[in-house]
Parts: sequence; structure tokens; C-alpha cells
Amino acid sequence: MEQKLSSAAKTFTPSPIQELSHLAQRSNAINLAEGFPDFPAPSHLKHAAMSAINSDFNQYRHVQGICDHLANIMKEMHGLDFDPRTDMAICCGQTEAFAAAVFAIIDQGDEVVLFDPSYETYEGCIRMAGGIPVYVALEPPHWTLDPERFINSFTARTKAVILNSPHNPTGKVFTKDELETIAGACRRRDCIAITDEVYEHITYDNIKHISLASLPGMQERTIITSSLSKTFSVTGWRVGWAIAPALFASAIRNIHVKITDSAPAPFQEAALTALRSPPRNTLKN
Repeated sequence: MEQKLSSAAKTFTPSPIQELSHLAQRSNAINLAEGFPDFPAPSHLKHAAMSAINSDFNQYRHVQGICDHLANIMKEMHGLDFDPRTDMAICCGQTEAFAAAVFAIIDQGDEVVLFDPSYETYEGCIRMAGGIPVYVALEPPHWTLDPERFINSFTARTKAVILNSPHNPTGKVFTKDELETIAGACRRRDCIAITDEVYEHITYDNIKHISLASLPGMQERTIITSSLSKTFSVTGWRVGWAIAPALFASAIRNIHVKITDSAPAPFQEAALTALRSPPRNTLKN
């Protein structure tokens, strides 16, 4: 029956990250494979989730208040103005937000530039959408971006660039100069950028995360994805979002509804408490 599988499914193998995590659980070993905090979620967030469940927020739900808070946060952090009614989509974690963003813009044969090393989900989503991943290696030991190598990766078929900063797995925060290189290429080539900013509050040595969307000419061509997961130590809650121009955000919402309908309702309610809280995980060395 293997011939009944889709061509995309035939190319996928079990996730090494998931396999290592399962082995760690079975062996009671320290898990260095999967990106989740090794400390409990804040008590007030857990109480908020339990209160939401007991208050029977247990059916399909869209909590508009999350979008309202996100709009305020984007304004405060990056000076960006987003309409919470039209420019946001709440999804089942950053992973679904990212997948829906890729499905919203990538067609068969489109090329997507991404950096090596990169999180494994990116390539899988690109291939499921029929796109072609094009890798640009970052230079160790500081994982710097070679501007010439990056520019030379573009072709007439390049439609999007994927940027994860702060970066998984290296911890690198892309510099302002590197972001200018990426933004310049996107503007000249009329490309879309999809960013993964889940580690936005987890930086070291007083280095500040800069969203690519905040650079000139980039808000209108950037889809930002993020979530509660890392900042508030709730990777299992699966509450994430995409923030983008209304046209993209609408397409992402439509795809999200077709796939999962809604993020977990009680955890969306608890997300309101989280987003009212100051970030707890910004680290200084």
C-alpha cells in the first residue's frame, strides 16, 4: 500500500528530535533534544488555566483579547502598528502558525531560502506545500551570515525567506547589519519573509532582539510567528500566533480553521493572564 501515500509523505521519516525525547522519557534521562524549559510554568498561569477549565471555557473558541494584547506588545517592543481585528491569527502553537503561513504563500516549484542549521519543521512544511528549500549556511563559530552567499541564493523562482532569530539551535541573534541584508534582498526581489520569533525574550549579554518587520519596507512583506511556549514555559499548551498584513493573516486564519479549528480554549483564556505578565525569561549573562 506504500504507493497510496502522497509524494510528500514518502519523503518524511520520524523526527529525530521526537525520537530522542521519547528515549529520554523512557530512560529518565536529561533531554537535550527538544526545546522546552526545564522549570515549571508560573503558578498564576496554571491557576488561570484551571480556572478557565472550571469556568467551562472548553469548547471551540477565539479569544480576541489575545490579539489586542499582541498588538500592544508589538507597538511597545518594535514600534509596529497592527490591527488586532484583521492582522492576527491565533493558532495551535508557533508550529501550526508557521505551517499555515507557508501554505498560504508557497506554490509548487516556489523556492524558499532558509539558513543552515535550521529547525526541522521548516523544510517539512516547505516540501508539503510543493516548495523547494534552498539552504544558506551560517558561518561558525559565531554563525554569521555571508551577504554574498545569501544574495547568490536567490533566483527568479525565490518567493520567500525564512528567518529564525533568536536562532534555534545556535542561540544566535541576527545583527542589525545582517537583518538589513535580508530586508534589502526581500525588497529588491519582492519576496515575503516568514519569521520565527519564539525566543524573542530569551537573549544573553544584553543583546536585543530586533524583528525583521520593524525595518523599512518590511512590515508589509513579513509574516511574524511566535507563541507563549518558550517565554512562559508552557510548550504543551499550544497557543501561538501569526501577525501579518491583513491579506496574509486572513489566509492563515482560513487555513488554521480548516486544519484544527481553534487553539485549546482554556489555554487561550490563560494566555490573557500570561500576556499581561512581564516576560520572565530574558536572560543576562
